[in-house]
Parts: sequence; structure tokens; C-alpha cells
Amino acid sequence: MKPPLLESPVCAVKKAALSDIENRMIQTNKKILCCDLGQIEYKVALRLQHDIVLCIIDGSIDHPLLLFLEHPPVFTLGKNKGRENLIVPESFLKEKNIQIIPIERGGNITYHGPGQLVVYPIINLHQTALSVMEFVDGLEKVMIRTAGDFGIRTERNKKNHGVWIGPNKLGSIGIAIRRGVSFHGLAMNINNSLAPFSWIHPCGLEGVSMTSLKKEIGNELNMKQVKDSMKRHFSVLFEFTLEEIDRTVFNQMILNKQKNESRLQRENHNKKTIMA
Repeated sequence: MKPPLLESPVCAVKKAALSDIENRMIQTNKKILCCDLGQIEYKVALRLQHDIVLCIIDGSIDHPLLLFLEHPPVFTLGKNKGRENLIVPESFLKEKNIQIIPIERGGNITYHGPGQLVVYPIINLHQTALSVMEFVDGLEKVMIRTAGDFGIRTERNKKNHGVWIGPNKLGSIGIAIRRGVSFHGLAMNINNSLAPFSWIHPCGLEGVSMTSLKKEIGNELNMKQVKDSMKRHFSVLFEFTLEEIDRTVFNQMILNKQKNESRLQRENHNKKTIMA
């Protein structure tokens, strides 16, 4: 295994190189649709991801999607479980109306809440010729370069995927793959409260503290500026042309999928009735 690489806090791609990459993106016609969903309940976002994955698999959506969002307070458990790394009683969380939701992504227990930037790239890795490790590597670089745009130097850590500032973790990665299509993604602490991380062993690691850009810089950040930075680095590192779509267009895509499913179900039902 190669040792973890450090990234410069400032994007190391020169303007000339950027131009070359942008030209290549245009030539290869690699487009990704990007939608900002605002704050959205975790289970709703999970269902949306599942729907989009199915759309990409069956070809009804022919471009990958990049979803930017925040979640209300919630703890999620990955494939490595993680309930044993909750260090407060579950009754304590119930009093605060905070759910614990088991999901299919990799990793252990983590927290999401307002002010944390969550990004779900839903991409057919086979079509992009990316291995899973290359994809994870790219997501880490996106966060490293985004933090660098705000003067914060981050690095990787052998303990766990994500990005770190010394012993403190700034951003996490947890993905799932279904028939070659990736979903879930990254979470980067921007302006969010760090207190809920003290209620768990984050990512199953004892003795690990979490940090945020707000804590490191000393003041709250403009979330739009952070999102714009991350979109730019995602586009460059993965060589995608990013096309913004609004919630109305996004909702229509999902609605069309649901209508098609209902139509197919009715057709299948009619066929079975005729055969009977």
C-alpha cells in the first residue's frame, strides 16, 4: 500500500492545466448533473439515492448526479455496525429526537447535522473506468483542496479514510456500490456543532476528536462559497462538466421514474390477468 499523500493547501493545478482538463471534459462529453437539495431528512435522502441508483442502472437517467445537502441531526450506522460506539444512552438521543439509522454504506457510526456539508455523488464507476479506491482517493482530494481554498492544510491518515488536521478529523467518507453505481459519499464539517461527536467514538475510533472549518478558522463560513469550491474541485479532479439543475427539474426526474414504474406494474398486472 502506498503511504498517504499530502496535498497542498492551495489547488496545485495551474491555470494552463485547468484549461487542458476543461477542454478534455468537453471532448469526452462527461457531464454530471448537480442539485442542491438544501436541508433534507436522512431517510428521504436515502430513498432518493436508491431511486436514482435504479434509474442509472436501468438507463432512465443517463448522466451521473451530484447531490449537495445538509441533514437534520441524525446518527447513522454503516456496514461495520457501530451501536457499540455510542457512548450515551439511546434514551438520551430519544429525548433530543435524534434517530439512529442503520444503512448500507461502508464504515461505522457517524453524525450528520445542520452546518455539515454532505455530498452524494451517484456515479456508474464502470462507465468512468474508476476503481473504488481511485474514487475514494478523489473524494479525499476534493475535501483537501476545498479546505485549502480557505487556508486550512489537511492530510490523510492511515487510521481511517477521510481528511484530518493533525489528530482531528475534518471530513469523512462512506460509500456503497450497487451494480457498479456508487452512492452515499462524503461529509465535511463546516459550521456544524461538534458536540454530538462527543457522544460517540467517531467512525469507531476511540480517542479521536472531530473538528470543523469554523473551529479552525475562528468564524462561520459562507456555505455557498464552500459548495462552489467543492463543485469546482470535483469537476476538475473527476473530469466532469458540471451542469446545475434546480429542485423542480430534479423532482420531475424522480416523478417520471415513479410514473414509469407504476405504468410497468400495471402492464405486468394486465399480462398476468390475461394469462390467468
